[in-house]
Amino acid sequence: NYDPLTSFEPICYLVRSPLVIAVNIASPYHTLADLLNAARSKPGELTVASAGPASSPQLAFETLKQAADVKMIYVPYPGSAPAVSALLGGHVTSVIAAYPNVAEQLRSGQLRALATASLTRIELLPEVPTVAESGFKDFEADLWYGMVAPAKTPAETLSQLAGLFIAALQSPEIKPKLDLQGLYPVGACGADFGAYLRKQHDAYGRIIRDANITAE
Repeated sequence: NYDPLTSFEPICYLVRSPLVIAVNIASPYHTLADLLNAARSKPGELTVASAGPASSPQLAFETLKQAADVKMIYVPYPGSAPAVSALLGGHVTSVIAAYPNVAEQLRSGQLRALATASLTRIELLPEVPTVAESGFKDFEADLWYGMVAPAKTPAETLSQLAGLFIAALQSPEIKPKLDLQGLYPVGACGADFGAYLRKQHDAYGRIIRDANITAE
C-alpha cells in the first residue's frame, strides 16, 4: 500500500511561504481575537475562504478552529485568487492564503492582515502578530516546498542532490527571486526534513480525521 512516509526518501525542505489571515478593510475585526470572539458569539455564521478543499490553508484553518474552539464555516474556492475576490466582494468574512496571494491587496489597503501563521513574524509584515503571539502558543502553519526521491534511492545520490539544492538556495542570484514570490529559504535536508515530514503527517492526519476532510 502507498505510504507517503515510506514511498519516498527526503532530500530537502527548500522554502516556506507564510500563510496570512486577512479580512476586508471595511471589516469591524482588527485583530485575530476580534474575529474569534465574534465567531464565538455567532457560532456558524462567520466564514473563512481559501483555495481548497483539502488544501494546506484549510488544514491550517481547521487546526486554528480546534485550538480556539470556535464554529466557523470553511468556504473552498478553486484557487486563492477567487477566494480573495470573494472577500473583496463581501461574500465571506475572512480568508487564509499564502502571503503572495494577498500581498497586492494588503499594500493597496483593500485587505487587513490579522495574523500570520508562521512561528515568527515575517519581514514583509513586521507589524502583524503571529497566531502564536495571539494566544495559541507554538502554532505554526506554512505552505512549504520540498524535494523527495523514490524510496531506496542510494544515500550518496540523496546527499549529492541535497548539496546541489543547498548551493542553489545560498546563491545570491536566487534570494531576490524568492523574495519577489514571498518565499523564505529553509534548507533542512536529510534526517531533519524526514522528521519534519513525520511531524506534519501526524499533526495533519489528526486534523483530517477530526474534521472529516476529504478531497473532492
